Amino acid sequence: MATYTLNINEFCASDYALIGIHTVLNEYKLAYLLNKYLHTSFSKASYDLDFTKKNTQSFYSVYEYTNTELDNDWFLIANVYKLTQKTVTTGFFSESDSITHLVPEKKKVDFFLKIEGDFDLEYIVKTIDMINKIPQIITSYKIEVESLKSKDFLIF
Repeated sequence: MATYTLNINEFCASDYALIGIHTVLNEYKLAYLLNKYLHTSFSKASYDLDFTKKNTQSFYSVYEYTNTELDNDWFLIANVYKLTQKTVTTGFFSESDSITHLVPEKKKVDFFLKIEGDFDLEYIVKTIDMINKIPQIITSYKIEVESLKSKDFLIF
């Protein structure tokens, strides 16, 4: 009798492109500028990506857009979550910030643009060129998904 095995990596093959964006903009302002320059229609998703690490919960905002012409889905995902905690010490209030990253090995990336569906490399390169023309964007570039240790955090 023949024995068949399944490799879990066959199901987790990256069928999406990932673009890293460096900017000082807030997520809603970035979504607005992407809509303006890329002619997209990003809107705030009804959910956030939430994780609990070391008894600390973090939330990463998500904006989504569906391109029905080219049959692909776009997601703008924050990579940074900043938690401000207020503490009282001897009559004074002090605040401490705790910053966590969705993808810790890409700490300098502020946002990820995830594109799922039908696309080719030329489409991604043109998208990056258009993003880099936005004056408030420091830089953007393609990220090799296979090189990320925590790429599972981007599957939703």
